Amino acid sequence: MRNKMIRWSFFFIGLAVLGLGIAMTIKGKAFGIGPWDVFHYGLFKQFGLTIGTWSIITGFIILVLTSIYTKKLPPLGAFLNMLCLGLFIDFFLYLLPDPASFISQGIVFVVGIIVLGYGIGLYVTSGLGAGPRDGIMLLIVEKTGWRIDWVRNGIEMAVLLLGWLLGGPVGVGSIVIAFMLGKIIQFSMPQCKALLETSLSYQKPISSNESAS
Repeated sequence: MRNKMIRWSFFFIGLAVLGLGIAMTIKGKAFGIGPWDVFHYGLFKQFGLTIGTWSIITGFIILVLTSIYTKKLPPLGAFLNMLCLGLFIDFFLYLLPDPASFISQGIVFVVGIIVLGYGIGLYVTSGLGAGPRDGIMLLIVEKTGWRIDWVRNGIEMAVLLLGWLLGGPVGVGSIVIAFMLGKIIQFSMPQCKALLETSLSYQKPISSNESAS
C-alpha cells in the first residue's frame, strides 16, 4: 500500500511539474514551443477554449482511437495523465505572469524546458502508464517495427506542421525542444529513478517506546 502511494505521488507530482514546464515554454512562446503544444495553441487560437482543454480533448481522441484499434481499455494512468496534464497546464498558465521582456521570455523558456524534462522523468519513473501521445507512438513502433526515434520525429513533425497551419508559434525554440529535451530526460530519468528507489526502500525509524512494547 505504501509503495503504491509513493508511486502515485511521483506520478501526480511529475504531471504537475510537466504542466509547469509546458506553461513556462508557452510563456516564452516568442522562441516557439514544442510540437504538440504548437498544435494545442493553434486549436486555441482558431476555436477558443483553453490550451489545456485542447490537450485533454486531443489526448481523449487518441485514447479512443488506440482502444478501438487494440480492443483494450487503456490503463487508469493514461486517463489520469490525459486529464491532469491539461488541468495543470491551464492552472500554471493562469498563475504565472507574462515575462516583461524578450530576455526574460528567453530565460523562462530555457528553464521551462529543464522543468519539463524533470516532469517527464518523475511521471515515467512511477511506471503507472504512459500518456496518450506516448502510447500511440509505442503502438506504431510495435505494429510496424520502425525505430522509435523515426516514429516520434515523424509524429511530431506532422503535429508541428498542423499546429503551424493553425497559427501556433513555431520558432527556433521548437527545434531546441525537439533536440534538447531528450538530453535532459537522459539526465532526469536516472535521478528520478534513484529518488523513487530511495523513497520505496526508506523505513521509518522505530522509536524507543515502540521497541519497548
